[in-house]
Amino acid sequence: MWSHIKDKGIKLPKITAEEIDKKVGPVLRAMEKEGILLNVSLLNDLAQKTEIRIAKLEKEIHKIAKSDFNIGSPVQMAEVLFTKLKLPTSELKKTKTGFSTAASELKKIEKEHKIIKPILEYRELSKLLSTYLLPLPKMVDKQSRLHTTYGQDTTTGRINSNNPNLQNIPIKGEWGEEIRKAFIAGPGNVLISADYSQIELRVVACLAGDTTMIEAFSNGIDIHTKTAAEIFNTELDKVTKNQRRIAKTVNFGVLYGMSPYGLSQALSISQEDAAKYINKYFETHTGIKKYCEDTALYAKKNGYVETLFGFKRYFTNLNSPFRNVAESERRMAINAPVQGTAAEILKLAMIELNNKLKTKNYQLSTTKMLLTIHDEIVLEVPKKEVNKIANLVKEIMEKTVLLCVPIEVSVSTGKSLGDLTDL
Repeated sequence: MWSHIKDKGIKLPKITAEEIDKKVGPVLRAMEKEGILLNVSLLNDLAQKTEIRIAKLEKEIHKIAKSDFNIGSPVQMAEVLFTKLKLPTSELKKTKTGFSTAASELKKIEKEHKIIKPILEYRELSKLLSTYLLPLPKMVDKQSRLHTTYGQDTTTGRINSNNPNLQNIPIKGEWGEEIRKAFIAGPGNVLISADYSQIELRVVACLAGDTTMIEAFSNGIDIHTKTAAEIFNTELDKVTKNQRRIAKTVNFGVLYGMSPYGLSQALSISQEDAAKYINKYFETHTGIKKYCEDTALYAKKNGYVETLFGFKRYFTNLNSPFRNVAESERRMAINAPVQGTAAEILKLAMIELNNKLKTKNYQLSTTKMLLTIHDEIVLEVPKKEVNKIANLVKEIMEKTVLLCVPIEVSVSTGKSLGDLTDL
């Protein structure tokens, strides 16, 4: 599928997707066995604070609603919001039982009534409490280390994490940061986090041969600022934070085959504006547009798409008479080569890093790989070896696979995942 692009600055190790999966397996098993140290007392204290805050929010919500109801019940929630308080529903999705009260839907009407904000916070904290704060302390071993189970998704090719799922450790917000502070390094050690920068966008720039994106990445220009300047017809140094935010959503939205409706929902803008942004994007990024069209056509003709290393993802409903089903598969087909190739690059880096740590230069080091979180590798490293290991990790992650644009990795370190600072 990709024979026509492999001579355009892309240099791949001679290995198949199947071989990659076999070789990364033992690396994942070793990471599972090692686990990560958890500050159990910190999580227990945070759980108590969260329970107190949730109780206060419950009283506040009931006071505003002038009635007691089960905030966790979508049916009772809908009755209060849409029947009793008569909040607008024109923008909300409908379910079998009525209008949706999902957080994504309630955010659309957040400005319509003061009850929405505490409801959203109540739900967020309740989820953090039930997903992390209460169960994780009960899952550690005798050394207070937490062990996840890694798998390789046979559909997407990505690495997943289960029991518990550590791929979704909260990042944003005050509470998310506090939870991350509970994931710590052992005595005398620190954590190193090495994270790929916009790896999927770099991959698609090369798969698509999109000259605009290739130029931006090659010259070290922030891709979201560049896209914002293009769709808003302004200079790079005049781009606002909001314009960059919109452009970032467009960049990744197009990558996932997002429609004008989907973009309008993601940005809370009109479909007309969303369509305008997408059209403007494709005017500038003709390579990306052609990639989307060609990949969808290839999938429809062959029933599958594949990554640069030959991992195939099959699709059976591209010709479905149900438009929403066919469109959903089309979007997945467009994204699959990008997502899968990015996953393979991460796996190859993990394999190479594992091999390198076993060589003579590092055989006395107690450095261990602990976690992989999406495009990130987390290691536990002796303090005195931080710079040496950080340089090794960065070099391996950036050089194991060479794309037509530079691969960039940001490296940070700290005593916990919640206090990482850039090196």
